[in-house]
Amino acid sequence: MENQDALIKCIMQDVGFSEGRPVAACIIYKSLLQWRSFEAERTSVFDRIIQTIGSAIETQENNDVLAYWLSNTSTLLLLLQRTLKASGAAGMTPQRRRSSSATLFGRMAQGFRTSPAGTGLTYGNGVMIGGLDASRQVEAKYPALLFKQQLTAYVEKIYGMIRDNLKKEVSPLLGLCIQAPRTSRASLIKGSSRCHANAVAQAALIGHWQSIVKSLNNFLKTLRANYVPPFLVRKIFTQIFSFINVQLFNSLLLRRECCSFSNGEYVKAGLAELEHWCYEATEEYAGSAWDELKHIRQAVGFLVIHQKPKKSLDEITHDLCPVLSIQQLYRISTMYWDDKYGTHSVSPDVIANMKVLMTEDSNNALSNSFLLDDDSSIPFSVDDISKSMKQIDLSDIEPPPLIRENSGFSFLLAHAE
Repeated sequence: MENQDALIKCIMQDVGFSEGRPVAACIIYKSLLQWRSFEAERTSVFDRIIQTIGSAIETQENNDVLAYWLSNTSTLLLLLQRTLKASGAAGMTPQRRRSSSATLFGRMAQGFRTSPAGTGLTYGNGVMIGGLDASRQVEAKYPALLFKQQLTAYVEKIYGMIRDNLKKEVSPLLGLCIQAPRTSRASLIKGSSRCHANAVAQAALIGHWQSIVKSLNNFLKTLRANYVPPFLVRKIFTQIFSFINVQLFNSLLLRRECCSFSNGEYVKAGLAELEHWCYEATEEYAGSAWDELKHIRQAVGFLVIHQKPKKSLDEITHDLCPVLSIQQLYRISTMYWDDKYGTHSVSPDVIANMKVLMTEDSNNALSNSFLLDDDSSIPFSVDDISKSMKQIDLSDIEPPPLIRENSGFSFLLAHAE
């Protein structure tokens, strides 16, 4: 119990990272393995660890703390997954096994059963951690399995908190980005004065987009500083870009004043800022985030393309806007107005053909809505997690000062031979 107290007191502090490895997760794992807590029928240590994590993340606005614990909980969860096995798990029926994969806990178990050698968290046969064989599996008792499930819930919760905090930060800025700011009596301003007014308006709009980029950069910096696995970082930004896509696209299709030629130009310039951010962040952290903006990118492409009356329905649906539904295309085509050159939208024939197709689709309830839905699910894939995780060597983790001189933790100082 005294050693448990020391461990809990230690992890209540920010004990940092050792060469990219979260120290708290590593010493928790090594201690639990040393104490044979995973094999205990009864123990309070798991509850105390969970309570410590819960208390630490109560301040939902502190993204640095959240990122620190996302790094630690995800690492600890994967270490447990590598070590623990549930008694009787091997005898599960295929049906039971399939249903369990619906949760992250089940998917992780499935992923580690099926992952080829060399992926995920591998330690090599016979690697010794503090005198214990880390490659062996431990038959976990109920408290340990419950701990793993609780840890899973915290990984999902903390991930969602970070993602939602970024959404909250970006959301008000998106409202400022969707419509080109109108200059005062712009239509009456002549010559260079009008050009200057337009330049000021465009600079104001790009400023809003740059504020979004600043938020993205701040979050990326925080996640990287806390060594959150790149896979989880990619998932966060992919979902954020999906959120941006939904908000901008729905605003465009709900407000006629947004469906103008000049507004298309403004939004296109703003999207270029996001594309540049993805390039700067690199694929390791941005992943496929840019692809999540397909709807708004194609809608904007429609707004700014010239000679719309000459475009056939086939060209529009297959070349210009392949991801947009007929309902979405009809909406944007009928709401479009050219405030810059006075040109027209697509031809009456194309509009008529769209109506015919919509009538044919009217029996499909899903096709009746032209709006997009935001997906707030937890999008973890076990295969992706296991493939993306590098090997973790726990043998040379330096114990924090609080327990370094404690003889009860001498096993943490033992290095692999």
